[in-house]
Amino acid sequence: MTDAAVPAPGAGGAPGAGDASGGGASARAKARRDVPVGVVMIGISIAAWWPAFTLGAWGELFFDQILTLWAASTAAFVFVLVERRPVGPRLVRAFLLLMPTLWLALNFAVDDDTQDLATAIVDLVAIVAVLIGLLFTVFVLVRIMWPDLGSEIPRRTRWLVVLVVAGITVASFLLGVNNARFMTCQDFEISGNSRPPTCRNAPSDAAAAPEAGAAALSRHEIR
Repeated sequence: MTDAAVPAPGAGGAPGAGDASGGGASARAKARRDVPVGVVMIGISIAAWWPAFTLGAWGELFFDQILTLWAASTAAFVFVLVERRPVGPRLVRAFLLLMPTLWLALNFAVDDDTQDLATAIVDLVAIVAVLIGLLFTVFVLVRIMWPDLGSEIPRRTRWLVVLVVAGITVASFLLGVNNARFMTCQDFEISGNSRPPTCRNAPSDAAAAPEAGAAALSRHEIR
C-alpha cells in the first residue's frame, strides 16, 4: 500500500493560489503598459496645444514652431528610411514626415510678389504640415522608444489617446480664438509675445489711455 502523494504548496494544495498570483502578475503587466500610454498622451497634448492656440489667437503659425517640427520630422524621416520594416508602410510614413520640408520648398518657390492664391496655398500647406507632421513625428519617436507599444495597446485605448489629444487641440484652438474672454493684451506682452489682433486691454490701461491723450494735447497747446 502506497501513501497518497502530498501536493506541493502552490501546486493545487491551496485552491485559487495560482490564479491569484497569475492575476497579480497580469495586473502588474497591464499597469506597466499603461505608463507609456499615459506618457504618450501627455507628450502629444503638450506638443499640440501651443500651435493650436497660436492658430486661433493670431490666425497663423509661428516660424519657430514649424522649423522645430521640420527638424524633428527630418530626423524621424531618416530613421524611417533605415528601419527594418516592410517598404510600403515605411514609404507612406516617410512621405508624411516630409510635409514640413514641402512647406519650406514652397516658401522658396513662391516670391513675395505672387498673388494671394499662392500665399493661401502656402499657408494651408503649413497648417497641414503641422497637423500631420506633428502627429507622425511623435508617432515615430514613440515607436523608437517603445517598439512593441502599438501591438500591446488595445484598440479602444488607442482611440482614447486620439480622442483626448484631438479634444485638447480643438479646445486650445477655441481658447486662442476667444482669448479676449479670459486674457488681456498685457498677458501676452509680459510673456514675451506680440499682441493678437483680438486681444483686449486691461481695464486700468483702457481708462488711462484717454487721460494720457488729453494730457499730451494740453502740453501741445501750452507750447
